[in-house]
Amino acid sequence: MAAFFHPKARLWVEGRQRLWRQLKTYQAVPHTAWFHCASVGEFEQARPVLEAFRKENPDWKIVLTFFSPSGYELRKNYEQADWVGYLPLDTPAQARRFVETIQPEMAFWVKYEFWYYHLTELKKRNIPVVIFSAIFRPEQTFFKSYGGFYREILHCFSHLFVQNQESVELLNRIGITNVSRAGDTRFDRVIEIAQQAKRFPIVEQFCGANRVFMGGSIWPEDWNVIRTYIQTRGTATKLKWILAPHEIDVQQIERWATEVPLRSIRYSQATEESIANADILWIDNVGMLASLYRYGQFAFIGGAYKAGLHNIVEAAVWGMPVFFGNKKYRKFQEAHDLLALGSAHAVADGTEFSQVLDGLLQSPETYQQEAETSRNYVYTNQGATQQIMDWVRNRR
Repeated sequence: MAAFFHPKARLWVEGRQRLWRQLKTYQAVPHTAWFHCASVGEFEQARPVLEAFRKENPDWKIVLTFFSPSGYELRKNYEQADWVGYLPLDTPAQARRFVETIQPEMAFWVKYEFWYYHLTELKKRNIPVVIFSAIFRPEQTFFKSYGGFYREILHCFSHLFVQNQESVELLNRIGITNVSRAGDTRFDRVIEIAQQAKRFPIVEQFCGANRVFMGGSIWPEDWNVIRTYIQTRGTATKLKWILAPHEIDVQQIERWATEVPLRSIRYSQATEESIANADILWIDNVGMLASLYRYGQFAFIGGAYKAGLHNIVEAAVWGMPVFFGNKKYRKFQEAHDLLALGSAHAVADGTEFSQVLDGLLQSPETYQQEAETSRNYVYTNQGATQQIMDWVRNRR
């Protein structure tokens, strides 16, 4: 019913309607690895493992599935996978039919995906399946007295690679011992992105010698906070602003641009002449953000007032203090870590954001310490991909 009113729901339904037609021409091979992700963020966690597996096993076929339309639509032409599609509905018949069709020899699932019938079908067939970059919390159903059904799902995994020691201990308490603390593969991915980051001459012209504040995947709630600062201090600080909304909506961007006293331009309209007089550069496309962080000295990462914090590690790898909302970040280990280290700031509103940012602008020593802390944190936590691949080599 939601598909009648919501474009993403419609894509979700239509994608699964096409699924079996697409699989009619699928040719199973002796060696197939199945990688499953929920959406875009989980794909970025899967990518370093998938690409390392592909490099070491070039004769294997790789099947990549997504739960959400946003992940599938963005990566449906991903060249490192032989077949990309939606995960079928989690029913006994559909799970059995899908596994019989692709015939995986090994499966890799990412972070939060716990689909009972697909996992039990893999277990029935003695197909090794690992989950990585997973993170567990005491309030989850797995650890409640009534969580027996959900604990059964965890026993379907051959091995669980988790992000922190708390997850290890929680799993051990319910009898799950085939678990290792490997950290988050996103660290490996963002370091790789940073090493291969593109340069954008017109953005460099926009930045010039100015300090740049990045806004990554910002929602309206995040913009309200950033807007408060620009309205009250924007002309005095001489910061340049590169802002990437979570949803590319030109009308919304144009409306936001009228709410502040600085001059704005959209990236798609920028020329050498027009960008020279702009103070805010709005990113109105997808795929650039991770590389654009190279130009920033500060970053506000969106989502934490709304659906959940987006990727702060993409910004931190470049060495900068990071800001985000103070509501929905608790599921993200990297947010807790950087808050504890002092280079992240969970702000309640525009007033608190303004106070913290002013303090950093007025104290170069504090700023430099936070910038180095962020960068060192990312590089210290790389290596999860290698640990997972070591397990795979020993298993095969």
